[in-house]
Amino acid sequence: MTYCLGIKVDQGIVMVSDSRTSAGVDNISIYSKMWRFGVPGQRQFVLCSAGNLATTQTAIAVLERDIKDKAATSLLTVRDMNDASEYIGRVNVDSQQQNTGGGAIFETTFLLAGEIAGAGNGLHMIYSQGNFISSSSQVPFLQIGEAKYGKPILDRVIKSDTPIERAALCGLVSMEATIRSNLTVGPPVEVCLLDAGTLQPGRYLMFDEDSTYMADLRNSWNQLMHESFDKLQPLLFAP
Repeated sequence: MTYCLGIKVDQGIVMVSDSRTSAGVDNISIYSKMWRFGVPGQRQFVLCSAGNLATTQTAIAVLERDIKDKAATSLLTVRDMNDASEYIGRVNVDSQQQNTGGGAIFETTFLLAGEIAGAGNGLHMIYSQGNFISSSSQVPFLQIGEAKYGKPILDRVIKSDTPIERAALCGLVSMEATIRSNLTVGPPVEVCLLDAGTLQPGRYLMFDEDSTYMADLRNSWNQLMHESFDKLQPLLFAP
């Protein structure tokens, strides 16, 4: 299992991903689930994945090969974010079918964040069937993988006008809640901020298992949760 998260706010897009893969309790590995592509000043993309590792690696290899070979269609030639998602969707479907015949066990879902000069930015979820949905002002974040544990904090905090650094912090708290509740999600945790309008590679951080910052964040959040309960009105039972 995995957990990846994209948050789109007015100031840009935040992407957060874990790095743990699991094929059973005796087969736990670490693989990055975040990839970055782009040309400074022209276009930038961040891609995260959840699902079958072989399918994911095949799809990423195709995306990288198309860029290297200057293919007619690649992430460096698509006109806008919809074109980018349609292209990745086709690559994803082909990768699932390759040598497998497809099926649920080979499915992969992608989150795509990006911006193209003259075409604006966007955050899309690309399904294993090749179709996709976009974030919106009503739904400013998208999740793939083990989404349920990290969703409550996002629902309460994230709005379109949330500052991007606050959104990134909220994303880390969401990730920490998921790691705490699901052993198949784990560090290193990667974070990338794409600031709207800059068309630069973005601000990137990685937190490994021994990260002091993540330990402090975990302890502070736990303490604040306990303190918040102390401030709630207690239950009153009739005698």
